[in-house]
Amino acid sequence: MEFRKSVETDIKNIMNIINQAQDYFKEQGINQWQNNYPNVETIRNDIAQCHSYVLLKKNQIVATAAISFDGEKTYHEIYEGEWISNQDYAVIHRIAVNNDYKGLGLASEIIKNVQILCSERQIFSIKIDTHEENISMQNLLKKNGFQYCGVIYLEDGNKRIAFEKILD
Repeated sequence: MEFRKSVETDIKNIMNIINQAQDYFKEQGINQWQNNYPNVETIRNDIAQCHSYVLLKKNQIVATAAISFDGEKTYHEIYEGEWISNQDYAVIHRIAVNNDYKGLGLASEIIKNVQILCSERQIFSIKIDTHEENISMQNLLKKNGFQYCGVIYLEDGNKRIAFEKILD
C-alpha cells in the first residue's frame, strides 16, 4: 500500500469516498459531515495546504484523511477533561475509507502512517475529534491507543469529543 499527499487529480476519487461517508452518517442518523461539508472546496484547500493524503491499494485510492502539523484552534479550549500533553501535535481530520474496503483495517493503516510522519518531524502526539454518536470512529481510536480527553466545540458551535495519543 502507498500513502501519499493528494493532488488535484485525486479530488474526484476523494469526494466519492467522502460522499459515501456522508451517506453512511445520514443513514445512521449521525449529524456529522452533513450540509455540504466536507465539499470539493474543503478538499481543494486541504491539497493547497499540503494536508490532504490518500491511501492507495494497487494504485486505487481506497482511503483519505487530512493531516496537519499546524495546530487546531478549536483545540485551544477543552471542556469536561484535558489534553494529555501540551506539546506540538499532529491533527487528523476527515478520515474516510471507501465502502468497498471497510473492515480491512485501512483507517488503522492511515493512523500508522501518521505516526511515521510524526516520527520524521519529532512530534510525539496526535489529536483528533469526532461526533459523539460516531461509535465506529471512537472504537477505531481506542483500538489504536487514543485516549478520550474531553469535549471541544467546532467554530460553528457543534460539540465533538476529543482524543489524543502519545507516541513512544
